[in-house]
Amino acid sequence: MPRGQKSKLRAREKRRQAQSEAQGVQDAQATTAAEEQPLTFPFPPFGGAQSQDEERPSTSQAQPSTDHYRRTLLDDKAILLVQFLLRKYNIREPITKEDMMKYVIRKHKEHFHEILRKASELMVLAFGIDLKEVDPTRHCYALVSKFQSTYDDRLRGEEIMPKTGLLMTILCVIFMKGNCATEEDIWEVLNVMGIYAERKHLIYGDPKKLITQDLVQERYLQYQQVANSDPPRFEFLWGPRAHAETSKMKVLEFLAKIHDTVPSAFPSWYEEALRDEEERTRARFAALLRTGALANVSPRVNFGSFFHL
Repeated sequence: MPRGQKSKLRAREKRRQAQSEAQGVQDAQATTAAEEQPLTFPFPPFGGAQSQDEERPSTSQAQPSTDHYRRTLLDDKAILLVQFLLRKYNIREPITKEDMMKYVIRKHKEHFHEILRKASELMVLAFGIDLKEVDPTRHCYALVSKFQSTYDDRLRGEEIMPKTGLLMTILCVIFMKGNCATEEDIWEVLNVMGIYAERKHLIYGDPKKLITQDLVQERYLQYQQVANSDPPRFEFLWGPRAHAETSKMKVLEFLAKIHDTVPSAFPSWYEEALRDEEERTRARFAALLRTGALANVSPRVNFGSFFHL
């Protein structure tokens, strides 16, 4: 090989190595900065919980609990991992297990799955976003929103909004209260999270305006006066956009993740969520039939039986 060509190859390899080292330094700096300034979440991320089958307060079914919450080393690592994931997302880089192990988990490799689980809980609670493994072979992960109406609901450049986790909490309370929650019900839960109507919040700004005006104008919530209330009292319902972009099952999954359990641990809500999923499926099929999309399907197919398998 000519000497000039060898020199070019060496120079190119040096540039590649320098870029790789620079990226490693940036990731390490980001993790170090995160350690110095830990991410603040609006509520304790790993509280205990009760299923509907366990003993519970008389007010309702299971409620989020913050009793006996203690931060541990693994909790701190999980918070650092959330910051790392958000940074990776913001600079549009793939999220891999290799990078998480190298720049965040480090010497706690044996606790990777526990830290990842805790970080996943935080992502759901704070941002309404799931962390899902999309390539088991290469261990690549993607962020999946609880508010997506498409079949491929991986985030693709959308802004991650901290208010999504708050909105999911409110929708959850409404669902738990029989699909209509009073303003007192909502603030009772938000107060436990350290969010108060008359107090500015570091993340949400003016919480009362956000809940009673902004999310109402965005059609995620309905806010109306309770019938015949004197003095006037107000209540919340799901808005049309919430019905379109999420579901009772997704909200129940959110609740289950808070309580570190599964949706079926809340039997009555689970049954209602299943009925809602069936109704949504029927509506989708009806829409396809109206548009003629199923015109070529054999007429012998009984769609009604599909819902009773």
